[in-house]
Amino acid sequence: MSDLVLVERDEPIAVVLLNRPDALNALSDELMEQLVGTLEELDREEAVRCVVLGGNERAFAAGADIAELASSSAIELYYQRRIEGWDSIRGLWTPLVAAVSGYCLGGGCELAMACDLIVASETAQFGQPETGVGVIPGAGGTQRLTRAVGKSLAMDVILSGRFLSVDEALAAGLVARVVAKEAWLEEAKGVAREIASKAPVATRLAKEAVDRSFEGPLQLGLEYERRLLYLAFASEDTREGLTAFLEKRKPRFKGE
Repeated sequence: MSDLVLVERDEPIAVVLLNRPDALNALSDELMEQLVGTLEELDREEAVRCVVLGGNERAFAAGADIAELASSSAIELYYQRRIEGWDSIRGLWTPLVAAVSGYCLGGGCELAMACDLIVASETAQFGQPETGVGVIPGAGGTQRLTRAVGKSLAMDVILSGRFLSVDEALAAGLVARVVAKEAWLEEAKGVAREIASKAPVATRLAKEAVDRSFEGPLQLGLEYERRLLYLAFASEDTREGLTAFLEKRKPRFKGE
């Protein structure tokens, strides 16, 4: 297979870049297969505590591969189980930071939203233009965008096909940080290093708790959070972090 996904390990982080520049990183089946496999491999590496996922300056990803979709039937799509790969990405234990520059549209926007947070260049544009080609978002776009920005704005983006500027995305809560166009990847790496410096067990538990809040009712989320807090106290890193604070020194986390 061609190198549709590039990987750079810089422990304790790793950087994964989509590499289909001639197609604005359109998410073909082959690219998604490589991406999911790469992320699952990194998720199993104890030395990698956070992953950055990006494209290039022109585009994070401009959507699905339309040629592949146009040649597929409903039954083929059903049996090929294309969407299940997105569930695998959402199920990763390792925190995932999306580094977005330029176009982030359709499946690309859905991929960015499947990450834990988005760091975006001032050039970034977000959209779900699927209705313009006769389909609808199918990898979480109607659900995650609505939860992120609210019903009215999500309806506007999905039904009209208009793009959100990065300032609109930041104001609506879709994006966590906006940086200068030349800093889109380095800032995301910096955020990843900040995350990787924290206690690995606590970070994973906190990520799990936030996901539960995002996806379910408040009371269930509160109960889930409480159980995860108790679980954190079974970690040696918790004792190390609390002791280091009292001793006024930097903690030495081991991920245990």
